[in-house]
Amino acid sequence: MQYSNITPAIFLARPNRSVAQVEVEGRRETVHVKNTGRCRELLLPGAQVWLHEPGGAARKTRYDLVAVRKENGLLINIDSQAPNHLAREWLEREGFENIRPEFTYGDSRLDFYMERAGKRYLMEVKGCTLEREGVGYFPDAPTTRGLKHLKELVKAREEGFEVCLAFVIQMDGVRKVLGNRDTDPAFADALESAEKAGVAIIYLPCHVEADRVEVLDTKDL
Repeated sequence: MQYSNITPAIFLARPNRSVAQVEVEGRRETVHVKNTGRCRELLLPGAQVWLHEPGGAARKTRYDLVAVRKENGLLINIDSQAPNHLAREWLEREGFENIRPEFTYGDSRLDFYMERAGKRYLMEVKGCTLEREGVGYFPDAPTTRGLKHLKELVKAREEGFEVCLAFVIQMDGVRKVLGNRDTDPAFADALESAEKAGVAIIYLPCHVEADRVEVLDTKDL
């Protein structure tokens, strides 16, 4: 996944989940934050960030904030649209067919339906941007939606689908993601239960640069 028109900036403040104040090319600018998570350990005053300028006359802000350098030096992509894009690239690379995004199942809309070797698959995708001592954690804020998706995957497994939850790890050096029990114990419990019920947990580690993200070696489904 490649970005064009990337500009470095300095993070100043985040008035709300949608926007941030940054210093770019010597001026203060309001930018869109492409992540509704808390990102408290990332978006700190003085942090180096990178902005994408997608263009478009209807936009309220000129830039999207898509990457940040953590205090420990780790570069993290925080674009919440990137995980599905990267997961789709990976599915195509792994030979899946009839890939359908935003697939309605039960009361949920799961990220992908796909087929391979005569089997039907359902996959939900989550982006991981929270890192502690080389381990990824999800979520960084309570997620009732994520909990609902896990329950739907378990149900689909019982009805004959091959099912998986894929964590796209939006940083280098992290190979595994755990449920963030401190923030959302209900999700952490549901994740453990789902895995025991046959939901495959897939980790998609990435190489991240300011203007590019790519999925590295992975474990096949």
